[in-house]
Amino acid sequence: MALTPEDVVNKRFQSTKFREGYDQDEVDDFLDEIVVELRRLNQENEELRQRLVAADARMAEQQRSGALPASAPASAPAPTPVVAEAPAPAPAPAPAVPSAPAVEAPAYGQTSSELETTSTNNLLQLARRLHEEHVREGIAKRDELIAEGEAHAARIVSEAEGKQREIVDALNAERATLETRVEELRVFEREYRAQLRTYIQGQLRELETSSQTSAAPAAPVGSAASASSAAAPASAPAPGYGFPGSAPSFGQPQQTPGTFPGYGS
Repeated sequence: MALTPEDVVNKRFQSTKFREGYDQDEVDDFLDEIVVELRRLNQENEELRQRLVAADARMAEQQRSGALPASAPASAPAPTPVVAEAPAPAPAPAPAVPSAPAVEAPAYGQTSSELETTSTNNLLQLARRLHEEHVREGIAKRDELIAEGEAHAARIVSEAEGKQREIVDALNAERATLETRVEELRVFEREYRAQLRTYIQGQLRELETSSQTSAAPAAPVGSAASASSAAAPASAPAPGYGFPGSAPSFGQPQQTPGTFPGYGS
């Protein structure tokens, strides 16, 4: 039977007695009928669409074949050798008469195809619009990630450069301190060498004086004692360099054992 929308709307199922709902077998049978009818309708719709396309093609073919004979009579009077009939080109507008339906007929016959074309174009435009939106979103996300990465890299580079400057400044300060310490040690070395040389020279002179005194003729005991007591203050004092038992230094305070003069600790 032919299934109509009214049949679907007006269809009533019997209620079951022992459970809620409709009879399952009856519902399944009705659904089977709907499936069969819908398949038939779809097949019929497809056949009608094909027949419409074929009819449009035949109509277009007939219009093209009908336009050729219409142009033939217009060209027939052209080769007439009559000169007096110069206004003969007046029949030229005749081909325009059959050409008018040639333009209008396809517009009438292509209504369904135009609808399909319009829907297809709409889908293509929608797909193109969605594609462009996704592309724009991707580009924006890419630019955002690139900007974030560049900012992170710049921050890391800036922190590394700041740390490098701090380390270099600390090393430069330490180098300056060490250079100052080395220069102080060099000055102390020169002063120590000079004082040591003076002390050794004084000891040598004292030894020479002692040897000369011991080589002189023996004198009375009293005179020798007085001479030794008188010669004792004349001997040059030995410079002290912080060693135990050494003589005091030249005009410098006495240093404690284990220290050097002129350099603190």
